[in-house]
This record gives sequence, structure tokens and C-alpha cells, in this order.
Amino acid sequence: MRAVTRLAALLALVLTALVSPAAPSSAAALSAASAACVPDPATPKRQFRAMWISSVANIDWPSRTGLSVSAQQTEFRSWLDLAVQKRMNAVVVQVRPTADALWPSPYEPWSQWLTGTQGGNPGYDPLAFMVAEAHARNLEFHAWFNPYRVANHDDPSRLVASHPARKNPGWRFAYGGKLYYNPGIPTVRDFIEDAIMDAVTRYDVDGVHLDDYFYPYPVSGQAIPDSATFAQYGGGFSNVADWRRDNVNLLVRELDERIHAAKAHVAFGVSPFGIWRNAATDPLGSRTSGLQSYDSIYADSRRWVKQGWVDYLTPQLYWHIGHAAADYAVLTAWWSEVVRGTGVQLYAGQAAYRTGVSGQDPAWQDPAELSDHLRVNRAHPEMLGDVYFSAKDVRADRLGGFSRVVADHYSRPALIPPRGTAGAPPAPTITSVTQGPGGTTVSWQGTGAASYAVYRGEAADPCLVTDARNLLGTTRGTSFTDPSSGQGTYHVTALSRTHQESGSFSVVVDGPSASSAWGTSAYSAQRHGADYRFAAPVAASDPAWFPAAVPATGSYLVEVWHPADPGYNSATPYIVSAAGGARTVLLDQRTGGGQWRSLGTFTLNAGTYNVVGVSRWTSATGYVVADAVRVSASP
Repeated sequence: MRAVTRLAALLALVLTALVSPAAPSSAAALSAASAACVPDPATPKRQFRAMWISSVANIDWPSRTGLSVSAQQTEFRSWLDLAVQKRMNAVVVQVRPTADALWPSPYEPWSQWLTGTQGGNPGYDPLAFMVAEAHARNLEFHAWFNPYRVANHDDPSRLVASHPARKNPGWRFAYGGKLYYNPGIPTVRDFIEDAIMDAVTRYDVDGVHLDDYFYPYPVSGQAIPDSATFAQYGGGFSNVADWRRDNVNLLVRELDERIHAAKAHVAFGVSPFGIWRNAATDPLGSRTSGLQSYDSIYADSRRWVKQGWVDYLTPQLYWHIGHAAADYAVLTAWWSEVVRGTGVQLYAGQAAYRTGVSGQDPAWQDPAELSDHLRVNRAHPEMLGDVYFSAKDVRADRLGGFSRVVADHYSRPALIPPRGTAGAPPAPTITSVTQGPGGTTVSWQGTGAASYAVYRGEAADPCLVTDARNLLGTTRGTSFTDPSSGQGTYHVTALSRTHQESGSFSVVVDGPSASSAWGTSAYSAQRHGADYRFAAPVAASDPAWFPAAVPATGSYLVEVWHPADPGYNSATPYIVSAAGGARTVLLDQRTGGGQWRSLGTFTLNAGTYNVVGVSRWTSATGYVVADAVRVSASP
């Protein structure tokens, strides 16, 4: 025993002198390298990209009523495939267009836009199907609800007999040829919230989204018929306008509370009309001269932001750059100032429906107009993404306008901006990198993650995971196939449900660099990958080295994989090139094969160098084996 101890000590001294990592970076040098990274504004790492998919009046989906289940599902998959093709990462789907439902709701009838008959069962659960299909493509699914609209006509007898608005005539009013729920009745507000929360609690939606239809848009010569309601419920308000705004505020505030109480990760967002108030009316307003949603539809969207009642806002900025009454550039700057410092995320609602359409302003005949909007956005760090109205206009790509957007701004995928302050999941660990006819497949293991991001690049690149130039894609699975043949090291990070990203990495090196004295074998079924190396013990230094690219100086878990056999070595020396000097760990290779075995956690310097070696210098008998090494950022 004493002789073995002396040999191990001598071995450690010799190996400390032999191991010299290739230009390890100090913490200061690493910090300087990170600071040197200048992200490309055309490839932002974080950007919300989505399109609205409208069901009302069959604008987008289903394309018409009465389609078979198979046809409806095929159509919807094609919309999701379009979103993926355009490198979007979310869809906003209208699931309650006219006080009805695209799911089996206990509160409201099946939507007429599915079968052509309100209350008609479509033969499947569209919402469950849509959420599953979106998540299969790692697209966020934001369920879009119109809160107050009952019908695009004003004849209650045309509603199905079981419709709550027909059974409770006091809940509704007619205005401008349409039917609406009365926002001033507390029972109605509770009912609307309950109907929305049914979808939230029963389905795995990522977001709840309200559009801009609150109180009806004004119709010339008509007054909203709610004077009796104001008389009954408006105590404490000196005028009907403030009362109406409070009714809408209560809906927004209460929905925010109920959604997050049920599922903290679900985002709550609103897409208000693009003008809150004009500066001529209110010094806090924008330098515009259009309809004021605060006064006309009683939507105090600025207050929702300042009170934190929403997670995100998507104002409908449907005007061109330079518009006389509502300049896109002016409104973008104004909304950016509104959300600054609040924690509320800002996305721009974009008018894809205007591009190349006759009768629109000449600016919309320029295929670069939409693309120029996103260039304007770059001047405002608060502007975190865009949502396009609507899906059919994205697909139409008139004048090539949307193709221009993709070419100029969506050349790489992007992660959704993180929401909230939750922690990131643990880093995944890469288990294999294999070549196949379809490309290189990277596989990994992870826990607690909702999805993963896959990068490929050189470890020395300070922008490795800073912008999207190295981002290959995202997935909810645990493998990813890279069809390209680019060079570099693969890195995989884990993302939470609210898109916090693990700030670490894991890499597997399958097969070492070794001298000719090391043989190659594929005999053991416990091997990692195609083969492994083996050699007889010798009283000399002849290690098999596993090089790896360590992205940053820090704490890392080092694990090894080897096949086991009773004839293998009982004290195989593993050398870890730790910061401050090599560390040696002896491992019994006679048992414990075919799995990852921990050597321990070590501080490693940044850089690309021989991180782990398997030495032949041991007094024990039996082959020493070098198969695979895994280096992971320590949790």
C-alpha cells in the first residue's frame, strides 16, 4: 500500500509538469473578450416574432365553414409551418371571436366559424389540437380572446338558443349594427373572465391575448345605450367616461390576477389601438392627431403598463413611416418611452395587410416599408418584437414585402425575450454528436427545461451565444439535427417556460487523441459511440488526451465513460487539467461501465486545450481504457 501511495504522488508531480493547457484565459481576459462582442442588430438573439391567425369571419382559419376535421387540421398545420418557415417563434390564435369558443366550453357555444352553425360540434377539440401542434414546432401559443363582442349583427334571435347573451338579454346591447356584452355589469365581467379562465386552466397555452375591441368604436350619430347601467353601477363617478374606463380597467386587472394565480408562466398581453391620446389633448400623449382610444373606446392602455397589469403590450401601429396623423416612427418612440423601466414588454403590431394593396397610401406600395419599420425599431431597445396582421397577408407576401422582412431581419432564428425573474433551469449535458445522412445529430440530457437552444461556433468567439449568428434553432426535444456541415463546437442551453436561459454549457468528447501504442476496439457493448481506445500499463507518460473548448473560466463537472471488464485496470489514472495545476483521480475500470461516472467538480480555465487525459502510468494490472469525456458547467 505504501508503494502504491508513493507512486501516485510521483505520478501527480510528473503530470503537473507535463500538462500545459493551450493559452488558458484569465477571468479578466474572458471579460474583455465578452466586452469585445458587438452583436449584429440584424441577428438579435431575443425577439418576439408572431402573426395573428384570425377565425372571425374565416379571415385566416378555417378558410371557410364546414371543412372536415382532416381539412381543418391540415390547414392549421400549414399556418404553423409558414410561421416556422418565416423564422417566427409564436402564433396568436383567435379562439373566442364572437362570445363563442373553439374548444368545448361549458360557458359558451361552439363557434359558428368552425361548422357554419353556432353550437355545432366540429368533431374534435380544436384548441387542444392547435396547442399540441404549435408546441411540436416549439412555437408559443397565445390564445386570443375578443372580450365583449357577441355578434357581427344585432339580431339576438340569430344566436343559438343556449347562448348566454340570448338567455340573459339584460347583459347585452346593440350598437352600430352589432351586439356587445355590456362592460358595465359586474356579472358580465365575471362571466367573461370565467369563460377565458376555462381555456387557461384546461389547456397548455403560453399566453392570453386581448385585442383592441373594448367599448365599441364610435359610430356617428349613435350613443352607447348604457345610461341605465351607469345609473345602477356608476356611483362614485362624476361622468360616464371615467366609469367606462374603470370597467375596462377592472377586466384587465382582474384577468391579470386570475391568470397568474392559476399559471404563473402564462403571459397576459393586450393589443390596443395604436394611439392612447394625442399630445394636443394630453401632454403625456403622442405627437399624433388620430382617434384616441382613451376617449373613444375607453381603453387606458398607458395605465395598464404603468400599473403592471399586463406582461406585454402590442399596440397596433398600422401606419406608415411619415404618416401625417400617426407616424410609425413617432409612435414607436412614444410607446418605448411608456414601457421604459416598467418590466412590461413591447411588441409592435404590424400591418402586413396594407402592403401592396390598392387604395392604400403610396408608402405601402414600397416593398421595403415593413422592413423599414423593423429598422426603426432597432433604435429603441424597449421594442422587443413584432406581430403581423394577419396570417393570410404574411402568406400572400405581396410585392415580396414579407420576404424582405425575413431577408433583412429574420435571417437567423431568435429566442423569445425572457419574462419575469424566475431562475434558469440547469444546463443540459450533451451525450452524443453523430454524423448521419441527414447531417449531424446532437443529443443531450436535461432536467427542468421547457426547451433547448442549440448553437454551433468556435469557443474563442466572444459572440458565441450573445446574438443569433451561431444559433441553429430551438426544440422541446432532446436532440437536434444540423443539416449543414459547418465547423465549430456544439453548445446546448436550457430554457425555462418563461425563457430564462441556462448560462452554461456541456460538451461530450467521444474519442481521444493518443499515440500508436493505444489500440482501438469496438468489442464491448458498453462503449460510447463507435469504439474506444485501450493500452497496457507502462511506467512512462503516454496519456490519451481529450481536448475540449471551455467557454469561460469557472466550475465544471467532469465525467467519464468507459466499458467495464474484470480484466481492466483497477486504478486507472484520469488527469484533469484544472486551473492551478493538474489533478489526478484513480478509477476502477473493472466495474461501473456503460454510464457516466463523475471525477468531480473542478475549476477550469477558458480556452481550447487537453482537458482530460487517461494515463497508462499505473502499478495496477489490466488494460486502461479511454472512451469518452463529458464536461458540464457545474450547477
